[in-house]
Amino acid sequence: MKTFHYYIDGRFEDGEARFDSVDPSTGEVWANMPEARTADTDRAVKAADRALNDAAWRGLTAAARGKLLYRLGDLIEQNASDLADLETQDTGKIVRETKAQIAYVAEYYRYFAGLADKIEGRVVPVDKKDMDATTHNEPIGVVAAIVPWNSQLFLSAVKIAPAIAAGCTVVLKASEEAPAPLLAFAKLVHEAGFPPGVINIITGFGAECGRVLTSHPLVARVAFTGGPETARHVVRNTADNFAHLTLELGGKSPVMVFDDADLDSAANAIIASIFAATGQSCVAGSRLLIQRGVYDDLLARIVEKAKRIRIGVPSDFATEMGPLATRQQRDKIERVVAESLEAGATLITGGAVPQDMPQKGNYYLPTILDCRNTSASALTEELFGPVLAVSVFDDEDDAVAQANSTRFGLASGLFTRDIGRTSRMVKRIRAGIVWVNTYRVIAPSMPFGGYGDTGYGREGGVASIYDYLRTKSVWIYTSDEPIGDPFVMR
Repeated sequence: MKTFHYYIDGRFEDGEARFDSVDPSTGEVWANMPEARTADTDRAVKAADRALNDAAWRGLTAAARGKLLYRLGDLIEQNASDLADLETQDTGKIVRETKAQIAYVAEYYRYFAGLADKIEGRVVPVDKKDMDATTHNEPIGVVAAIVPWNSQLFLSAVKIAPAIAAGCTVVLKASEEAPAPLLAFAKLVHEAGFPPGVINIITGFGAECGRVLTSHPLVARVAFTGGPETARHVVRNTADNFAHLTLELGGKSPVMVFDDADLDSAANAIIASIFAATGQSCVAGSRLLIQRGVYDDLLARIVEKAKRIRIGVPSDFATEMGPLATRQQRDKIERVVAESLEAGATLITGGAVPQDMPQKGNYYLPTILDCRNTSASALTEELFGPVLAVSVFDDEDDAVAQANSTRFGLASGLFTRDIGRTSRMVKRIRAGIVWVNTYRVIAPSMPFGGYGDTGYGREGGVASIYDYLRTKSVWIYTSDEPIGDPFVMR
């Protein structure tokens, strides 16, 4: 069994308590993790606060901060294979994806490294004589970054990298479900040479570790990715410290296919949108809307591809779909699929546990439900698994109405060759991301975030660095003459 430690103030330490982590492909315990409770969480925040005001960090130039981020990016790229093996074992995510995704995460650190010395203030024209007015951007303070187990290196990068580029310090809470990759990532932070306390990495349970972290009086900003119910607790916690808050809470993303689309390309993208990562993605295209004229044709192509997906152990490069991360998640999917069938949905394929995989593993077949003319919960509830709910539409208005009939609004897909329709639909779709004739594409320079219960704020791109800065207004009176009437505002 492997043993992991967390990273506080430049040191690797045991937790106040410990807990086991289960390999989702076998159901067996494979590692032992540190559990941060109140005292260690408090100590991590205080270490970050001390580092924020220490000359070893505060005295660095923006260019020097950028160089540290570049170095960290290089180390991630060099160690991507080892990190990927850990993520695969702890989460069940297939190794062919973890290796590629983690290597690409290095680009996010390099992108924000390049922005570190591009943060500028302004000289502001004002209507006052003998006044120089300027704005300065300063780090907001200690950042609490909280990420789920899925795509955790990526979701950490879009928080840590802009925070560090801005000059903040960070306490990162890894998910208790599968923290191994981020606890190992701490070794790269240490090797990169960040001053002690600048980046701290812990894990623990939400009721204690998460609560203490998000309500801590020294935390100035919380960047959270997770579920809506947990987010509601986070919002309440930040009422105690008035921390600035960004929430990214998942979605129930629609993919719309019009009858003029390239159906082969659309079918491949749909398979990627919902069955890649076993559907455990915030942007999973879990609702498929097909125009009536191509409904049967497109659905037949998707079903054929879904039935050919290779399910296997996630460490095998031939595997295309591995297990779900937790047994609780599989139980939820089984419940919602059963409820949807009772509500009138038709099972087209899947809907069961594969019989040729380890029974203690959290495997579930690629599942497609025909949900036309139903109120099936598979159409409304985020399942975070390989379940596709399919319905039909007649025209643009019908497609928009169905696509926007959700409390979420993170991502969407649109397949059409009509450029005019594309322009119209992009403006009407209520989602933070619209992929046109593609799906599940990312880049460091592109922001993402959502509407409604998906939360608020954006991560990625140039603008996100300003979420980690405060603007200071500076007025300088330049005249040698005494100030006038002190009882009149100038």
